[in-house]
Parts: sequence; structure tokens; C-alpha cells
Amino acid sequence: MRRYVLILLSVFLLVSLSGCSAPVETAQTEQPETEARIQIGLSFDSFVIERWLRDRDMFVSTAQSLGADVNVQVAGGDADEQISQIEYFIQKKMDVIVIIAADGDALKDVVSEAIDAGIRVICYDRLIPDVDIDLFVSFDSYQVGALMAEALMEACPDGGNIFAIYGSPTDLNVDDIVEGFTSTLDGSNLTIVYSAYCDSWLAELAFTYVNEGLEVTDDIVAVMCGNDDLASQAIKALSENQLAGSVVVVGQDAELSACQRIVEGTQEMTVYKSVEDEAMAAATLAVAIARGEDITSEDCTYPVTETITSGSYEVPYYKLEPVAVTAENMDEVIISGGFHSREDVYLNIQEES
Repeated sequence: MRRYVLILLSVFLLVSLSGCSAPVETAQTEQPETEARIQIGLSFDSFVIERWLRDRDMFVSTAQSLGADVNVQVAGGDADEQISQIEYFIQKKMDVIVIIAADGDALKDVVSEAIDAGIRVICYDRLIPDVDIDLFVSFDSYQVGALMAEALMEACPDGGNIFAIYGSPTDLNVDDIVEGFTSTLDGSNLTIVYSAYCDSWLAELAFTYVNEGLEVTDDIVAVMCGNDDLASQAIKALSENQLAGSVVVVGQDAELSACQRIVEGTQEMTVYKSVEDEAMAAATLAVAIARGEDITSEDCTYPVTETITSGSYEVPYYKLEPVAVTAENMDEVIISGGFHSREDVYLNIQEES
């Protein structure tokens, strides 16, 4: 009898314990639905400039780690193609569109269309004018120009004539670079005797313009170039005129070829911008904006504390600081920082030794 009672008690306890948990069907009905992944459209001007591939890879990996999917489109430098790609993003009802503009003025209408459709818009590295975007992420372009001017003044203490080969006139960053460059040069003994803008950042134009400048005068001490891609063609023109190495050249972006030229002695300086930091910040902020988070809060991973005028609007601005890189701090900034390897930077020098 006692054994029979114990069996009944055991069965009762098992039934009671199983009742502490909700039935399987009830638990399933009470579980929240899986949150839909954030959809981000990333529109690139082109991949002609070396750095954009780094930006793409870091942006995509960061966004994916935060629960977002990224659709990358590349316009090949064609503003009309970029407009079509942004229209595609609008049709796909992206949560956020991030744009590296080929031509800011040309994109104003399609960006306004995206905003009207309720899509959040971020300008990356290049500001689009006169539209009420949600965020601009970029380096301090005025400071980029100032660093270039400071490098030339230090490298050419006796002064002299210089050429200024600027970037694309449709890139608003170029205006800030020019302002930073010319303002910093004011009062120095360096004189800009020839200047030109390179439409769509076409490097081949720098080769043409340096040769045109040399027809005006070959009595120059330096050439300022809007980026390292332009600098490569400027140095090619200088080389054909037996001036490479004796004329100081500066650029920006810390492209591998530019870093190699710096340690070899044909380029003086490049402005390093940690594109990984920029891409990580942009991707993180894009996800935060899509989730409706306050990106100005101190709790935000990348708090946005500044604004910049786009012409008609004050736009939230996450600003990063650039760094001047010369042969003296190449190892410290570029190699120790992991941007390029020592083997790659000193490749040609190692081959000669």
C-alpha cells in the first residue's frame, strides 16, 4: 500500500511541476515577433579613389554587426546613374540612405524625394547643399586645407611660387579645403601663381594642369593637390619636366602609393583620415537613426555635438580630425596604426637596398 501511495505522489509532483511552465502553444503566442533587420542603402560616387573600398568594407561589416543589411550601389562617377540608384533605394523603402555624392547639386531633388518618402538620409564625406538631411559625417575639410598649407610653409621656408590643383568644383568639401589652404597661406611668402579644379576628381586633369602651369612659369617650389590621386599625376608631369623631388607636393587620403612616394622623397606630405573610424561612426549612427535613437545624447557611441550649414539648413555634423603625415611620422601614424604595412610602404626602398 505504501508503495502504491508513493507512486501516486510521484505522478502528482511531475504533473504539478510541468504546470509551472506555460503550455508550449501559449508560450509561442506570447513571444514577440523577430524584429525586422534595418535596411540601409549605401550609394557611392565611384571606387576610383583607393580609400572608398576601405570605407565600404568597414561600413558594411559594422552595420551588419549591429543588425542591419546594406545594399551597396556604385555610380561610376555618373550623377544621373547615382540618381537612378537612389530612386531604386526609395522604391525599396530603405530605412536609411547613405550617400557619397558624385555631384551634390545634381542630387538635391532626388534626396528631397527620399526625405518626403520618410527615408532618413546621411551625407558621407561630401555634403549635399540645400536639403534637410539627418546627418553629415566627415573630416574637418577646412583643417585638411590648413594642414596642407602648413606643410608647404615648413618645407619651403624661403617662399616662392606654387600651383594649387584642387578637387572637383561640385564637391562642397573642396570649398572648405580651399578656404583652409588659402587662409593659412595668407601672410606667408608663398604665392599661388596657377590654380585649377579637377572635374569629378579626374586625376588625369592634374597632369594636364601642371603642364599648363609650367607653361606659365617653371619657377615653382611646390604643388598643392586636392588628393593623392591628383598628386600621382602631378608628380608624373613634374617628372617629365625633371622637377620631381625638387618641387614639394602635398595631397590627402594616405593612399599606399602616396605613402611610398613620401618615404621615397617625391611627395612631402599626405593628410591621413582614418576612413575606418569614419565608416564605423557613419554605420553606427545610421543604425541609431533608423531605430529612432537620440544621436546627440552623451550615451550615444558617437554623440553628434555640432552642426554645419548646407545652405538652407543647419545639419547635424559628426566631425573627425585629420592628421598630417610625413616621412618623420609615417611609422607612428600609418604603420603602427595598421593602415598600411611597413613592407608595403617601404617596398620600393627595400628593393633598391
